[in-house]
Amino acid sequence: MPILTTLIFLPILGSLLLLALPQALRATYRWITVVLCVLHLVLSSWIWHTFDPQLVGHQFIENTDWITMALGQFGIVSIDYSLGVDGLSLPMVWLTSLVMLVGAVSSFEIKTNEKAYYALYLLLMGTVVGCFVALDLFLFFLFFEFMLLPMYFLIGLWGGPRREYASLKFFIYTLAGSVFILLVMIGLYLSVIDPAETGLSIGLVSNPSEITQDVVAQVQTMIARQQIDPAQLVHTFEIPYLNDGRNFVPESLLSTLAGHEIFGLSARLVAFLLLFIGFAVKLPMVPLHTWLPDAHVEAPTPISVVLAGILLKIGGYGFFRIAYEIFPDGAIYFASWIAGLGVLSIVYGAFNALSQKDMKRLIAYSSVSHMGFVLLGLAALTPEGANAAIYQLFSHGILSPMLFLVVGVVYARTHDRNIDHYQGLALSMPAYTGLTAIAFFASLGLPGFSGFVGEFFSLLGAFNSIYIPVWMVVLAGFGLILGAGYFLWTFQRVFLGKRWSLYEESLLPDLNFREKIMLVPLALLSLFFGILPGTVFSITEGYVMEFMKHFG
Repeated sequence: MPILTTLIFLPILGSLLLLALPQALRATYRWITVVLCVLHLVLSSWIWHTFDPQLVGHQFIENTDWITMALGQFGIVSIDYSLGVDGLSLPMVWLTSLVMLVGAVSSFEIKTNEKAYYALYLLLMGTVVGCFVALDLFLFFLFFEFMLLPMYFLIGLWGGPRREYASLKFFIYTLAGSVFILLVMIGLYLSVIDPAETGLSIGLVSNPSEITQDVVAQVQTMIARQQIDPAQLVHTFEIPYLNDGRNFVPESLLSTLAGHEIFGLSARLVAFLLLFIGFAVKLPMVPLHTWLPDAHVEAPTPISVVLAGILLKIGGYGFFRIAYEIFPDGAIYFASWIAGLGVLSIVYGAFNALSQKDMKRLIAYSSVSHMGFVLLGLAALTPEGANAAIYQLFSHGILSPMLFLVVGVVYARTHDRNIDHYQGLALSMPAYTGLTAIAFFASLGLPGFSGFVGEFFSLLGAFNSIYIPVWMVVLAGFGLILGAGYFLWTFQRVFLGKRWSLYEESLLPDLNFREKIMLVPLALLSLFFGILPGTVFSITEGYVMEFMKHFG
């Protein structure tokens, strides 16, 4: 069973089904979406259960020739429909299924143009999964770009008063980042060949089944000696081939041997910078973060849940899968600068969160701060740091949806998110207060919850790194104190003290059943992964061991 293809196209086909249904069945739109998301989570959980962490490389691989085109002296371009999961992508796929299900339940509050909303929602789900499982860079880029359209409309049509501005800003920022990625893709196409397909092209073997590691090694040797006619070279976007320097044509733009320069800087370092900027927009990293607070504030609650829980993770995923694996020399060269930008994001995001009166904007800036720990762990280039960066992506994908949901609870009742307009809600909303306390304390890094694990190991990995000075680690630790400050300050102002609000108590009832079934599982998952982080580390450690080989 092509299960990864199923994970991509199940929601996309569901989107088409919703568009085909008559308006008379509008009551079924939300339930069809929820059922598809439940089925998606079941399939993702089955993949997690059957995944063998002892095996090196990708599993559940699906590979089919898609586009093959002869370009004369520019060789032959080969693009494959290639999918697979490993210790990096599997947690992200499972997280996508979970967060999209929570967002689907939260979407019950959408009352206008439901057919278009749920169709776009499912389309977004399919494209996000495609990003995480694509093993061909062209295919990844296709999903990465197509993902912008449903998100643009979901914010622009169902968002707040400034939704047009926020959605346009999101689209322009992300599209600009994509241009940098596209430029590197062109350079990689001109530089990298598929040794297996090239072996067939030059007649070294006559059948794909005859291709062995010896054949691949022979082709790589012939490439290094420039013994193959350029017109017979099969160029590829397959990410596993892009990661191997032996597949680069010796005199090509991005070859490690050619030494080409752009504006006095190595072409490979320039390519790394372009990729880094492209994915840093998505993470987002200071100073490329300014689209995020506006997008969160104007997006409806379920879309904020998806944006924070899943879409930001694609930026971190792109760092690992593409920028760092293909250009490890760039990762080493800029390690200290990247760590500095991570620390800047941690501290700057925390200070901005401290100054906010709008609860949703506060949570948005907290996301900028927490994503800084991903950069810090990644820049360390240590096993602890890499594991921590992946874990932080995963943990934040559980906690940030919970944070936006608790803000959405009061907004759904009063359409007001101002912290100064509430006080003492614990007296009238005890269940809501308890779950908000869990979300806040887990996010500020309380031991026993998942937020603590990612941040602790990020600091540990950075402390053990030869590329990061100790003062940066200390400053990042100061960011943790600031994080505790804005979460505790908000909790004290809104929930503790004498009951007071601009709104009648009858307008602020405690959590209903639908809200509880969204928040309680997320709270339990944060506790579970906080107590048993090995559940995630056992999946990621095999990938991290292979990842670290790129850096000697």
